[in-house]
Amino acid sequence: MSQLLRFKYLYFLSIISALSLFASCNKEMSVSLDEIDEDIAVTFIDSFTVHTSTYQLNYLPSSATGNILVGKVRSNDLGSIKSTSYLRLALDSYTDNIPEGAVFDSVNVVLRPNNVRYYYGDTTQIQTLSVHKVTQEIVTTNILSSIDSYNAPVYVNGPTIFSDKKFAYESSALGTGQFRPYVNSIDTISLRLTDEFGKDLFDKINTNDFNVSNIEAFQSYLKGIAIVPEDNNTVVLGFNDTLNIHLNYSYVGSDGFKVTGKKVISNYSPSYQYNNVEYDRTGTPFEGLSGSNREISFQQANRSAVIQSGTGLATKIKIPTLKEFMYNENISINKAELIIETEALGSGNYPAPSSLMLIVSDKNGLATNYVPSPFANTIQQATYMPGNDVGQNGKYIFNLIDYIKNINTNRYIDTDLLISTITPALFGTVNTAKIATENGKPKIKLNIVYTKFR
Repeated sequence: MSQLLRFKYLYFLSIISALSLFASCNKEMSVSLDEIDEDIAVTFIDSFTVHTSTYQLNYLPSSATGNILVGKVRSNDLGSIKSTSYLRLALDSYTDNIPEGAVFDSVNVVLRPNNVRYYYGDTTQIQTLSVHKVTQEIVTTNILSSIDSYNAPVYVNGPTIFSDKKFAYESSALGTGQFRPYVNSIDTISLRLTDEFGKDLFDKINTNDFNVSNIEAFQSYLKGIAIVPEDNNTVVLGFNDTLNIHLNYSYVGSDGFKVTGKKVISNYSPSYQYNNVEYDRTGTPFEGLSGSNREISFQQANRSAVIQSGTGLATKIKIPTLKEFMYNENISINKAELIIETEALGSGNYPAPSSLMLIVSDKNGLATNYVPSPFANTIQQATYMPGNDVGQNGKYIFNLIDYIKNINTNRYIDTDLLISTITPALFGTVNTAKIATENGKPKIKLNIVYTKFR
């Protein structure tokens, strides 16, 4: 490399470095290399108009998330979210292995916090959960093989149970329990069920009744349970889906001392455990959103936009001038970042989503694909970067260089972007992010550094 060429190369690199230092500037900048007789310029632009709305995703798979998600929480911005968990059950064995002379003692449901000890809401208040007997068979749905297959979003992969599905259960509870959710220390939560229910089940097992002779007969007799939060609860909690029901008994051992034992009933299959998520947005800016009216503009929502797991709220963005910009044949994209700033929603008991993803939606709003990591096939994830106490917002940053370079190809023609929480958190949590605003506009910005050839 000649000395002159080396000088040009180093000079060009210094220009790029300088631009990265000024990437937060809110204006277009051009740097020309005229002094060395190059017909080229490096430009930074962040003035793209971003149209924003809040969008209601549909067909949210809720089974096999690994989480029993139960509770209720409220906020002034979004109203209430309530999650009820349903599951099928199975006996540990279908043989009468209860010792001779054993008598029934009690029956209780045992819940264990999930691995991350998930919670969303106020954990300082006493919570109430009730267990109900399901009276309708819990079944999966496969929209991929039905007439609705053309409406299937990209995140639906096969038979599942959707979060808006309800199965009938008895109005009277099998048992109710209260507890204070010490999420960082509690090991188990035990909910005692009625002796009537437990004694009936104990006697059936002890007499080799047909209803407990095999899995099919047992699930016909006991179709499942629903774990339901009280309306006054203040937090949504995540439990491990390996729920157990202990049918406790006792008998006198050969040494004359009392011996205790238990017959165990557990979750039958992850595929038949799911969380029914309900919401009530009455009196909030998002009251008009529903399964039939799935979009509300930033202005209509009192100049606000949100992202919420569980209920499936996503922020939809349109960048109308981007495609026209990319028709320019005299530019080459060097860097492209989508920066999304969010406001805090109360204390640390209301965490923002740990990561977000970008879903590609067609002109009808159907989620058809994901924006991948640059030049890869994996779903791109933007990790949450917390704000601070001096006014800096939390933020997420996506690398959109690959997306922008392909914006005018068949891959993205007539599409928009939906900012959503990542899967599986989208289906197994209720974490929420509210888009920050400045001067009445959402703080979502597309920054591009590009080279312009003259």
